[in-house]
Amino acid sequence: MIFTQLNSDKGLAELNTFLEEHSYIEGYEPTQADVSVFKELASKEAERLKAERLEAYRKKKESKPKVIAKSMVCLDVKPWEDTTNLVEMEKLVRGITLDGLVWGASKLIPIGYGIKKLQISCVVEDDKVGIDDLEEQITGFEDHVQSVDVVSFNKL
Repeated sequence: MIFTQLNSDKGLAELNTFLEEHSYIEGYEPTQADVSVFKELASKEAERLKAERLEAYRKKKESKPKVIAKSMVCLDVKPWEDTTNLVEMEKLVRGITLDGLVWGASKLIPIGYGIKKLQISCVVEDDKVGIDDLEEQITGFEDHVQSVDVVSFNKL
């Protein structure tokens, strides 16, 4: 007897019904027919197992949270002159609010001749905040800010 549809439930049910009454596919001892049916069953099971594992891997990979690329940036904000109100300049800079921008520590660093610069750090989400755009917004405070320089840029 030849079993051809071993990859379907109907074919497997026919084989199972046949083997309930017979010990072997042909005759009273194992033959090449038994070997071929066994190999076909084994390959169907291997494919099913492989498909299950691939599906489980896809689900696991999809369930992982996406990593958000962040950078820590340190900026030097330079005033026009020594009479520029640096406290007000810092308030203006910290007043910039963008989605993905978090301001950090700041300090005033002497440059020379009584002039100080504001050094301020921030953490930005790379996909949401561009450093060039941030620099443009800071230099937009023309009465207070002469220039902005990036001191350090570190990926987190």
